[in-house]
Amino acid sequence: MADTIFALSSGRPPAAIAVVRVSGPQAGEAVRRLVGRVPEARRATLAVLREPATGEPIDQALVLWFPGPASETGDDTVEFQVHGGRAVIAAVLAALGRVPGCRPAEAGEFTRRAFDNGRLDLTRVEGLADLIGADTEAQRRQALAQLGGLLGDKAEAWRQRLIGAQALIEAGIDFSDEADVPGELVGPALAEAAALRAEIVAALADGRRGERLRDGLVVALAGPPNAGKSSLLNRMVRREAAIVSALPGTTRDAIEVHLDLGGQPVTLVDTAGLRETDDPVEREGVRRARDRAAAADLLLWLQDGAEPHGAVPPDGLAGRVWRVVTKADLLDEAARTRWAGAGTDTHLTSARTGEGIAALMEALERAAATLIGAGDPALVTRARHRAALEETVAALDRAAAGAGGPEEIVAEELRLAGRALGRLVGRVDVEDVLDVIFRDFCIGK
Repeated sequence: MADTIFALSSGRPPAAIAVVRVSGPQAGEAVRRLVGRVPEARRATLAVLREPATGEPIDQALVLWFPGPASETGDDTVEFQVHGGRAVIAAVLAALGRVPGCRPAEAGEFTRRAFDNGRLDLTRVEGLADLIGADTEAQRRQALAQLGGLLGDKAEAWRQRLIGAQALIEAGIDFSDEADVPGELVGPALAEAAALRAEIVAALADGRRGERLRDGLVVALAGPPNAGKSSLLNRMVRREAAIVSALPGTTRDAIEVHLDLGGQPVTLVDTAGLRETDDPVEREGVRRARDRAAAADLLLWLQDGAEPHGAVPPDGLAGRVWRVVTKADLLDEAARTRWAGAGTDTHLTSARTGEGIAALMEALERAAATLIGAGDPALVTRARHRAALEETVAALDRAAAGAGGPEEIVAEELRLAGRALGRLVGRVDVEDVLDVIFRDFCIGK
């Protein structure tokens, strides 16, 4: 029999109200020891919580009782809504710790039990984790859609259709001598598999916008030393996030700042000035700066406006580079006119006066909406999802290639495709990923 677990499931004290959750076979005993009785199921009950050993009152609380399996975790569950003072919470947790069979929960253990008991599939678990960690409105909408089964329900429907296609072929193999079994079943099975493949490929052809939204659009600020990268970053985020100095090479490591631009998550990365140097520390900073520039979704290449023939951006970034001309307050009219005709991806700015900063931020917001997508939530939001679906497509391709050959091979490839979808929702072979997923949850969830 599993242990009964308990934890504070609300925010850090002090608070107006704190929620202490208990789940497991001894949850009913925990209620009886602290309240004296088990209240009516799924009905908030006002009760005095008492220390089981002495009967001394701990607090007046609302108690909610959810007998399993109709509970969040699938096990018997109780929630105590108490006053959110540290002493009250400590007393309630201490009293629960003295109930036989009860122990403090580990991080993510409530959700893990919901998964083990079939209350959540793995994509919903990941959606819940993303919902807790959402920083922007777009991330919240996407995570809530995954928690609601956007991908999980679709993947399970795909899996059931694959099972049906596999059954057709295996019926032909196992019962070929039966009069009521059609002689040719491979064709209809492969037609269904081809239709499924088309749907999955369409889901994958989304420009990875789901992963990009979940992780945030990465915008790197790069350029030669003293181009004004750190000054521009500070002006864009409206605080002193980076050290500004006239000394070249001040920035040695990347500095990241996270922003919410119109509900879209954006990470600005200030990098070291790109130049040749004998300083081993700065040289490592330059190497990292080149790597971050190459990996960024968008590169802002900064250039001192007084140097029209300055350094050029690194190779391999075509279509992902905006030129940001800095120190516009020091330019004469001729220089301004020259830069004004440099194209739509050139932005004239001044960190000192604020010129051009609002326009640059608006352009970044539009770019984020375009690159991430402002429409319906994406179906695929994690690299794990994409890998499982790509494995499914590969198996379906092998099944199609096996048409005309042994039917057993086609059936086996369809089984492997269904197995890949099963791993996506957590039905088979997921023990190696469970610990990675649940370790990021907080205690009490």
